[in-house]
Amino acid sequence: MNRCIPYRYRRKGTQKKELEVLVISAQNGNGMQFPKGGWESDESMEQAALRETIEEAGVVGNIESRLGKWFYKSKRQNAVHEGYMFPLLVKKQLENWPEKNIRKRRWMTVAEAKQVCPHTWMKEALDVLRRTEHTQQLILIHALCVYPR
Repeated sequence: MNRCIPYRYRRKGTQKKELEVLVISAQNGNGMQFPKGGWESDESMEQAALRETIEEAGVVGNIESRLGKWFYKSKRQNAVHEGYMFPLLVKKQLENWPEKNIRKRRWMTVAEAKQVCPHTWMKEALDVLRRTEHTQQLILIHALCVYPR
């Protein structure tokens, strides 16, 4: 199972940008989650995660390096599955998408998402996303200091 955490930066004030993530309702309407799905034999994990994100959340963007692998218990079977999480920087939000009529989508801060996501592994993935974002900012600051324009 592959999942994406769609994210964007929203301007807050004149300088600061705030990280927001997109969560979607479960098909049965109970609870919020990230887009997910299995992959076909002719596609990579990243391609499958992007396809599922378009179908379920109606957003398109760039998939970045894997956040990690988590294990979760199946609701239907007495089995444990592994799932991979990918951050997806959203470039476009579609007005119409395949599951528009069965899912709601909502942008929220990471802190808000951690409150509505029902599973510990989802909250852990959000923490990894936030740490990854912080690390990328530090690398950029370092590069600007070492190699000023």
